[in-house]
Amino acid sequence: RFCLPLLLASLLTMATGEEIPPALQDSWGDFWLFRFVVNAAGYASIVVPGFLLIQYFKRRNYLETGRGICFPVIKSCVFGSEVKSVHQEDCSLPPRAEPTEASTARQVFKLLVCAAGLQASYLTWGVLQERVMTRTYGATETDPGEKFKDSQFLVFMNRILAFTVAGLYCALTKQPRHGAPMYKYSFASLSNILSSWCQYEALKYISFPTQVLAKASKVIPVMMMGKLVSRKSYEYWEYLTAALISVGVSMFLLSSAPNRHVSTVTTFSGVVLLAGYVMFDSFTSNWQDALFTYKMSPVQMMFGVNVFSCLFTVGSLLEQGALLESVRFMARHSEFTAHAVLLSVCSACGQLFIFYTINQFGAAVFTIIMTLRQAFAILLSCLIYGHAVTVVGGLGIAVVFMALFLRVYARSRMKKRGKKLPPGETPVQKV
Repeated sequence: RFCLPLLLASLLTMATGEEIPPALQDSWGDFWLFRFVVNAAGYASIVVPGFLLIQYFKRRNYLETGRGICFPVIKSCVFGSEVKSVHQEDCSLPPRAEPTEASTARQVFKLLVCAAGLQASYLTWGVLQERVMTRTYGATETDPGEKFKDSQFLVFMNRILAFTVAGLYCALTKQPRHGAPMYKYSFASLSNILSSWCQYEALKYISFPTQVLAKASKVIPVMMMGKLVSRKSYEYWEYLTAALISVGVSMFLLSSAPNRHVSTVTTFSGVVLLAGYVMFDSFTSNWQDALFTYKMSPVQMMFGVNVFSCLFTVGSLLEQGALLESVRFMARHSEFTAHAVLLSVCSACGQLFIFYTINQFGAAVFTIIMTLRQAFAILLSCLIYGHAVTVVGGLGIAVVFMALFLRVYARSRMKKRGKKLPPGETPVQKV
């Protein structure tokens, strides 16, 4: 029984090139690789029986032979009720209302509210995320305190509130008739919770500014996968902006300062977790694009994905006994409880602001607001948590955001000329 922890500890040592501190040797169960395997096993215990049930109902041709009180539920979960729409772009988002001269002041007010809501939600979310994952709770003069280590519980907290908000919104407002088989949301849900878990875990090994820049450079692997796998072609400005982003990120990561804080050192573990985040998140967006071929609203998508996210995370937490442990941590530290709840509120409200902003003002305006948010998030993190950024690193950050704004400008010009946007860049909601 000691073979598995020793093997994982050895792999971690070889991967990071660092000696494992004695404190960590006593808590091998906290290694990210071990936690990832355990979480994946928990999800598999739900996915595998579900897959077998779906195959059973399909082989039995249950849609034609099924009867009884369970028939509507099974039909909705396994088969759905409507055929896909041919025009995906007509279903993913409701038509955007164009402003008129008479309502210019009102549109400006709406834009300010959307910008303020997005900035407040996600800047607060970013600051709290770093606080929860990198700082201790209950520290005194004699007691160093304890860190909260279970990222999956934070994912569960975010998803349960998002599920509640989306459910209430769907119940109180008119929505399109839902036709997608419910089980198809599970694919996006699984990749979504894994990407969120990688995002939280990465903060244990890398700085928050590094994580933000990695998210900003997500377009590079997306383009690479599109070129290699799907043989997609891209415009010259896409290659130019991707190259600028690569240069900017490299300048930031390779810059060094003698007094740099330990938390800004990028480790191999952090790089692997960021790569996992990018990979899982890219799959989530592409799968959601495919699901939007069914007639549904973004809030219905948010509800469907979060249903399965809650199921997967709570099931895994219960199997590991981690749910009660996290609740006890909340009981011991009221400050952590407030942070976890506020983290979930910011995440859920931010998603609603995303939908409303894209619906009212389009993807270009939304992208500009969120790009500014990323820049402000790096600035806030450096000011609050004392991350040191060199002159070369600062220039690298400036190059990245200059490339992002150039990308937004080029896409808006392309849209005005009536060209189709590049594949894989649709403004699908982030849940």
